[in-house]
Amino acid sequence: MTDTSSKATDIHCPHCAWRPGPLDRWVCTPRCGTVFNTFWTRAVCPGCGVRWPKTQCLACGVFSPHELWYHRRAGERTEEKATREPAK
Repeated sequence: MTDTSSKATDIHCPHCAWRPGPLDRWVCTPRCGTVFNTFWTRAVCPGCGVRWPKTQCLACGVFSPHELWYHRRAGERTEEKATREPAK
């Protein structure tokens, strides 16, 4: 799982590369109607607790699996990857 608090994580649409900002909001529809930033909650509605498996891009309109929005920045390694590499 990607660490969204890491400075090495980039969040953008896997289809068009649009980057959501802090003022962007999604609506829990047709469930409870709560308006929230899906990336602050890792796609869990704070109103009713439903976990949304896909997130719609507000720019291109395409629905993509939520986890595919999280990308490692170039040149950054995860701890897991670093432990699997042989010592030099």
